[in-house]
Amino acid sequence: MNFHLSSSEDWQWQPAHYDLVAAIFIQFADPDARRIMFEQMMATLKPGGILILQGYTPKQLDYKTGGPPLLSHLYTEELLRASFADMDIIELECYEAILHEGTQHAGQSALVGMIAKKR
Repeated sequence: MNFHLSSSEDWQWQPAHYDLVAAIFIQFADPDARRIMFEQMMATLKPGGILILQGYTPKQLDYKTGGPPLLSHLYTEELLRASFADMDIIELECYEAILHEGTQHAGQSALVGMIAKKR
């Protein structure tokens, strides 16, 4: 088994190295850090590589069932389409579901999921 532990800022993002990147609830990043992370995720994908992203939408502030309490850290469909305009978006859906992911992520939630392919 081979694994590495690193912060997102210290990770050695290798260009065109991965077939798949999964970014699940990474909404700790402020807008500037998020822009950099999104750019790094796209750059590290090989052509044809897949990005899977899952996060909360602004409506999550009404539910208070997990995620950041800051509007600037939440995702909208428009934000994701603009941020990943250089990729082919295969699926992008805002939806609601009940989460059961421990004490910090439990209950009705406002979510967004995206699958995109690098050109």
